[in-house]
Amino acid sequence: MRKLLSTLFIAIAMTFSASATDAVKATLHADKPGAKINREIYGQFSEHLGSCIYGGLWVGEASPIPNIKGYRKDVFEALQKLHIPVLRWPGGCFADDYHWMDGIGPKSQRPSLRNNNWGGTIEDNSFGTHEFLNLCEMLDCEPYISGNVGSGTVKEMAQWVEYMTSDGDTPMARLRRQNGREKAWKVKYFGIGNEAWGCGGNMTPEYYSNEYRKYNTYLRDQGQNKLYRIASGASDYDYNWTKVLMENIGRQMQGISLHYYTCSGWDGSKGSAIKFNNDQYYWALGKCLEIEDVIKKHKAIMDEKDPQNTIGLLVDEWGTWWDEEPGTISGHLYQQNALRDAFVAALSLNVFHRHADRVKMANIAQIVNVLQSMILTDQEDTGHMVLTPTYHVFEMYTPFQDATYLPVDIETEIIQVSKSYFKEKDGAKDAGYRPLPLLSASAAKTKEGNIVLSLTNVSLDTDKTVELKLAGIKAKTVSGRILTSRKVDDYNDFQYPNKVAPTTFKDAKLKDDVLLIKVPAKSIIVLTMK
Repeated sequence: MRKLLSTLFIAIAMTFSASATDAVKATLHADKPGAKINREIYGQFSEHLGSCIYGGLWVGEASPIPNIKGYRKDVFEALQKLHIPVLRWPGGCFADDYHWMDGIGPKSQRPSLRNNNWGGTIEDNSFGTHEFLNLCEMLDCEPYISGNVGSGTVKEMAQWVEYMTSDGDTPMARLRRQNGREKAWKVKYFGIGNEAWGCGGNMTPEYYSNEYRKYNTYLRDQGQNKLYRIASGASDYDYNWTKVLMENIGRQMQGISLHYYTCSGWDGSKGSAIKFNNDQYYWALGKCLEIEDVIKKHKAIMDEKDPQNTIGLLVDEWGTWWDEEPGTISGHLYQQNALRDAFVAALSLNVFHRHADRVKMANIAQIVNVLQSMILTDQEDTGHMVLTPTYHVFEMYTPFQDATYLPVDIETEIIQVSKSYFKEKDGAKDAGYRPLPLLSASAAKTKEGNIVLSLTNVSLDTDKTVELKLAGIKAKTVSGRILTSRKVDDYNDFQYPNKVAPTTFKDAKLKDDVLLIKVPAKSIIVLTMK
């Protein structure tokens, strides 16, 4: 069924095509530039959860797995190619159980801790403040620290900021030097608590607002280091939380977080990452795109209270959440990553692009071995690593970092997909339908003056030929890559690490001011025009 739906997405008009063919009309408006797509929208998230840190990012200097100063060499080199702009740590729920002084000083003298949130794992604290901030320096990315409000103290958090960022003759700066780091680190992003409505303290928004104001009072900027202070924001549809924080905290924060997962619910099975039917495939894409409506509603509250747009909306946890893989450790949230997850990544990033005027950062959960990760590793002595389909989307989309958003008008078929993931839940809860456009596009102008265009065809069986009119630009060349596979549940593993990987795309042709593109079913394409 095709229908008129011209206001589904900001800056992308969905219109009816009377043609019985698969031809699609579209216009790229280089003459109507929008906001800058902050590179931090491509941020990552690393939590002490499962093997994200230990065995993922960190193996230690004595490990037989090849490493660079304790960081897994293969993982580090793969992350470099993503040009990671910002990395969040130490959580997540773990952040409000973490006491930073346990993770400094000689590793042999650091106390161990039980990870109470994620499987009860015993950790040796060999990866702490120095190891995280040094990794960020090596990756040339901004660190994003989540501070402990739930079980910590004001003094503890204030001393952490001083330890990391003071270059003066202060007690914490002297302690840092004693532990081997002479110069202070640059730490811009600092979160005052995490999920304060849940694992971060089960607070009301009114109570958390007061806690935020108290903690914030004592987080003093040290020297030239200026903190970008982030409040623990809402879980998906909790618009009252945003309203209360905007009223009670206001400009004492520079950012407010938002968490949104493509997940069937928090009770019982969430379904497999690699075993799903066509209805569940389309459900996931409809659910992931609902983040647009969620963002718009939070933005409306922020626009009313902050018309000057001084406070950023940071989607600092997002992605798919499926059942843990059979045979893995309970509570470690290790899941595979199929082509379906790549579509969730591409569609979500397109949404963030459209709302880049207010969305200033996003951090997919998580970077290695947890949920919708970039990389999967094994723990054998030799070490094996797999790049996931989601990794390939992030790598293909790197030209969008710090580019200027350009609107695209595009025709597409809209299908209605059920809100219920499991048929037996129909009528019980989450009833109704969500619209799912089968074709999605995003465009931007890079700092070098090139035009980058992504096209995503989520249809399982229908190719599209897009006739894209170029308004306001004259392009001479076009090149690109495509990510697809024979089946939408294909994935990469240690035996077949390149089953889902990008290849050169050659079905895009320039003719005067029109670009003709053949977009195969279930494919993600990124083109560069010069």
